[in-house]
Amino acid sequence: MSNSNIAKLKKEMAPYEKNDTRASVKQVINTLVPLVILWYSAYLSISVSYWLTIPFLIATAGFLVRTFIIFHDCCHQSFFKNKKANEIVGTITGILTLVPYQQWKNSHNTHHATSSNLDKRGTGDMWLLTVDEYKDASIGTKIGYRIYRNPIVMLGIGPLAVFAFQYRFNTKKARRKERINLYVTNFSIVALYAILSLLVGWQTFVMLQLPMLLISGMMGIWLFYVQHQFEDSYFEHSDEWSYVQAAVEGSSYYKLPKVLQWITGNIGFHHVHHLSPRVPNYNLEKAHESSQPLQKATTITIATSFKSLRYRLWDENAKKFVTFGEAKRIIKLENDLVKN
Repeated sequence: MSNSNIAKLKKEMAPYEKNDTRASVKQVINTLVPLVILWYSAYLSISVSYWLTIPFLIATAGFLVRTFIIFHDCCHQSFFKNKKANEIVGTITGILTLVPYQQWKNSHNTHHATSSNLDKRGTGDMWLLTVDEYKDASIGTKIGYRIYRNPIVMLGIGPLAVFAFQYRFNTKKARRKERINLYVTNFSIVALYAILSLLVGWQTFVMLQLPMLLISGMMGIWLFYVQHQFEDSYFEHSDEWSYVQAAVEGSSYYKLPKVLQWITGNIGFHHVHHLSPRVPNYNLEKAHESSQPLQKATTITIATSFKSLRYRLWDENAKKFVTFGEAKRIIKLENDLVKN
């Protein structure tokens, strides 16, 4: 992409980077109020039948994902004009979604600055190996990587490991503000959960909160995974890496049904978000529709997105994701060429 096209694309995004306080407040209301109502409805239904409770838990999980999108926008300072308002709402929604605001903001900003850069992996992204790296890796690393990339582990154990444990501890490089924010978040979560347990009984609370958190966690990890792990994605080393190409070619447009698009706060327009993180979620679709280049981004649907579960390694030569089986054939072919 030429410098003139890059400049033009960035200019096209400028009008959509302006947030609307009224729209933001409206989204807080139409997200948190249904979240509370659905949670309480799930509590009332459990005395009738747990089968009746399950649909309420799934719906509540959906609104928890929407709550996370508000948290996510606050981390990018795109939800409100006022920095303090973003911090307050971000911390509150972070408590509800079990994510410390300052810690996640820092790691996620690193993710945006290094997304699709093969030389700067490791912060705010998923573990990714290239075919050559996997070939040269130790047996222990290969086993660990296979376990990590297993869909059952990634979507089943992953949410528990990340939201319940990883986000409960400060990183080694955490500064004072980040550390204090995590302590406040952890204390608030414990206090909130203790109060709810006293009100409804700890057994009932666990039966409600645990599956709801697991479902929302699975949804969140899936969205993050599928929007960067598609066959012809974009990965380059630093000397050839481009921020704009990483955004437009390394992030997909996840075309969801309108209801799911609303629940997930338009995050399916991930290519737009990576190009311009300051665009609030309620402007992402408008930004996408206003730009011809953005409409050419890789489009995936629910049906086609499941193919991504097969992708395991990045093939630097073919510039695409491959399965373990395909990687094995590539490595064998390379070894045969060396022998000959």
